[in-house]
Amino acid sequence: MQNRTAVAALVTCAAILTATGCSSSFGGDKKTAQDSSSKQHLTVLIASSGDAETRAVKEAAAAYAKKSGNTVTVDVAKDINQQLAQSFAGHKPPDAFYVDSSQFANYAKGGSLYAYGDQIKDADDFSAQLRASFTYNGKLVCLPKDTSTLALAINTDLWMKAGLTAKDYPTTWAQLKTLAARLTKGNVTGLVINGEYARVGVFMREAGGWITNADQTQMTAHSAQNAEALAYVQSLLKSGSLKYANQVDTNWGGEALGKGKAAMTIEGNWLTGGMKADYPNVKYSVVPLPAGPSGKGTLAFSQCWGVAQDSTHRTAAVDLVRHLTSATQQLKNADAFGVMPSRTSALGEYAKKNPSAKAWADATAYAQGPVTVAGFDKVLNQFNTDLAKLGTSDPKRILADLQRNGDQALTKGD
Repeated sequence: MQNRTAVAALVTCAAILTATGCSSSFGGDKKTAQDSSSKQHLTVLIASSGDAETRAVKEAAAAYAKKSGNTVTVDVAKDINQQLAQSFAGHKPPDAFYVDSSQFANYAKGGSLYAYGDQIKDADDFSAQLRASFTYNGKLVCLPKDTSTLALAINTDLWMKAGLTAKDYPTTWAQLKTLAARLTKGNVTGLVINGEYARVGVFMREAGGWITNADQTQMTAHSAQNAEALAYVQSLLKSGSLKYANQVDTNWGGEALGKGKAAMTIEGNWLTGGMKADYPNVKYSVVPLPAGPSGKGTLAFSQCWGVAQDSTHRTAAVDLVRHLTSATQQLKNADAFGVMPSRTSALGEYAKKNPSAKAWADATAYAQGPVTVAGFDKVLNQFNTDLAKLGTSDPKRILADLQRNGDQALTKGD
């Protein structure tokens, strides 16, 4: 799941494109016979964050079934990327399924996704940034099921023990550096994050840089802004006031925060569910990320509801997705397992009901979406490997390698 470990070991582009046959009929009708009966059986595959999410999706599917007369079976994948690749290869995919942004372009290029965006009358209720993440060849392919952003989470007890108050929340890089050093003492590290681009990348964005240009046609990795960002993170690592989660024997920033090993971490709104389940007695506050040289910045994450090109129930599957992405259902999901709605109208209601999540909700206005280029998952996996060694490596060399690898992926991804 992208939430806690944003880029894991994913199915490679080559494997997926082989599995999907590199179809050139993306978004078109591959003449799959369609079921026109009044009662159809739909299959859904999800990658769940836990029992709460599974229960919420199954309840939503059951409500749709009662309303429509169709039946729906929801299955939870053990490895959704692998299972989808296999099902596409065998031309027996689920009718609807989660699609992670890191794999979206691979599936779209392979012709495995049915582009239904033009059938959604109120698609503009989803932010332009989210729609862009799931657009391929100019077509909105699938609707984002929810959204997440990153903010700074602070262990309140450790903060107070250091003699700090809400007036001391950092708003600049310089303040973050000073406070991280002040809070580093004994077994406590001032700032703990996952050593991956989906956390370190916020500093690149705040410095005014990013991995590609806005329309993802050119690499911009080797910019001076990105070099400044990585040099800043490296300085924190070398000082010991910043450590990666695995360096303090934890799996992610939320665990480090909950166990009192981190005074601060950078995490998304899924932190709420994780802390409630695993560390219910730990008090914490969530504030906007400190601004960098170029101003505010954060990263946005999402998955979409894909509909299979090979499905024999495409019309019914799109109807199901309309139900699953309705404002009402998104607000129910937010209550059930902590995700933020991807609909702008529902996000406003969510923010009112969840004032503690204000920093995450407000950040959607300036969040940077992920890179969605076919084959780019391999590039980001290598970037993560390099970032794991940032404390002792040359930032400019890391970015040069990212630039080179990305250029190759962009060329192949056309």
